[in-house]
Amino acid sequence: MTDHQTDTSQADAQFRRQSGPFLWGDKVQLTGPKGRMHTITLTPGGEFHTHRGIIRHDDVVDLPDGSVLISTTGDEYLALRPLLADFVMSMPRGAAIVYPKDAAMIVTFADIFPGATVVEAGVGSGALSLSLLRAIGPEGRLASFERREEFADVARGNVTSFVGATPSNWSVTVGDLLEELPRVVEAGTADRVVLDMLAPWENVEAVATALKPGGLVVCYVATVTQLSRTAEAFRHFGGFTEPDSSETLVRSWHVEGLAVRPDHRMIAHTGFLLTARRLAPGAVLPQLKRRASKSDYSEEDVELWTPGALGERSATAKKLRKTARQAQDAAAKAVAGADAIRPASEGSEAPAPGTDLPTPSTTTEQD
Repeated sequence: MTDHQTDTSQADAQFRRQSGPFLWGDKVQLTGPKGRMHTITLTPGGEFHTHRGIIRHDDVVDLPDGSVLISTTGDEYLALRPLLADFVMSMPRGAAIVYPKDAAMIVTFADIFPGATVVEAGVGSGALSLSLLRAIGPEGRLASFERREEFADVARGNVTSFVGATPSNWSVTVGDLLEELPRVVEAGTADRVVLDMLAPWENVEAVATALKPGGLVVCYVATVTQLSRTAEAFRHFGGFTEPDSSETLVRSWHVEGLAVRPDHRMIAHTGFLLTARRLAPGAVLPQLKRRASKSDYSEEDVELWTPGALGERSATAKKLRKTARQAQDAAAKAVAGADAIRPASEGSEAPAPGTDLPTPSTTTEQD
């Protein structure tokens, strides 16, 4: 399959802003005297305003990464390119994101490799999509699926905003995974499937059909009841190895001289990861010898396990439209900056179908 291969200019656009002097369209993270971070997108004539003075975008362009800038009131600001984790935590959100600590575990435990064909459902706000695109490289393919058009718009805007162009090896399909997956991904061609959805157990058969023998599925779920039902669904279906489950807790430390102690706050539970690998056609998993467990459950139990019974919270349509506008406005600025510095012979990359990016805004950044 070659339609997702990227040309040299597109590949350069995806990775060229990770180092080197600041250029128009680059995102810059400014850290003020009290440690507060502000992310701006460099635009000709733009200005960053705070109660601590003004920093002109023209003064930032061509400076090396890690420079210190002086505002008009004499305050110092450290200028760095935002890390992917920084961008993810501050980007416009239409849905809850996959936190960086979980995205890192997904990339590792799902063994996402350069050139892989990866299926992602749902796309949410695009946080995990960015990590997956980095891992598969320009030779890989990421097929993302999302039920809601508003979420897809937010994800497209966020990915384009961070990358500086719309990756040509990434597609976003709006619709139900059960219906759309067979149409977009040929059976037995997916290396990895990542499910970030409320009911992954409904898609076990579709995932099994899409995966290659030895391929891996990873499910990201929030509650123990979702985790339990998903694991039982894979066991009941067969054709997969025994599911492995885990969660990741991150505790930072305060280290200053002899004052060495854990920080008072930590990033604790955000979600569970469940992984399983696809068996060869007709293969039957050998049964492990283990003690009997209470694995039976009734339909009434299942209903109580579902997120809907617990009162799922969802964003309003108005909030999603506003978030989509913010994400796509940031994407338009990034694309405009990339076009401004791209040699004339390369031309301009057209946005992916359905992106519908707005005209770049000329308003100044506000604190």
